Amino acid sequence: MSMSRRKVREQIFKLLFQVEFHDRDAMETQAGLYFAEEEPAMEEDQKEEILGKLSKVIACLDGLDEKLEDAVTGWSLKRVGKVELAILRLALYEILYDEEVPDSVAINEAVELAKKYGPEEASGFINGVLAKLA
Repeated sequence: MSMSRRKVREQIFKLLFQVEFHDRDAMETQAGLYFAEEEPAMEEDQKEEILGKLSKVIACLDGLDEKLEDAVTGWSLKRVGKVELAILRLALYEILYDEEVPDSVAINEAVELAKKYGPEEASGFINGVLAKLA
C-alpha cells in the first residue's frame, strides 16, 4: 500500500528532527533504528523514498540554515525550537528544490506539522518565516 505524501513528509520530519541530536553521518543508522522501532511494517520502497529525500535535505542543511537565519529577523536559529527548525528545514527544502511540491503546499504542510508537533505559537511563526522565503 502506498503511503500518502503527508505521511511521507511526517516521517522525514521526525527523522530530520533527530539530526540535532546525532552526527549527520550517523543518520542512516538512526533511520534504520527509527524504522525498526516506529514503523516495522513499512515497505522497503517507502523507506527508500523517505531516506532518499532525507539525505537530500541533510545535504542542503548548511545552505537552508543560512537562508533561514536571514529570515528569522532578530533571532538566531539556535533560539528556534528543534521541532520548528526541522519543519522549517524540510519546508524550505521543498520550496527551493522539490519541483513536485508547490510552495503553497510546502507552507501549508509545514503549518500542519507545527500544529501537530510544535508549541501553540509555532504554526504562526513557521507561516511567517516561510512566507518571507517563498
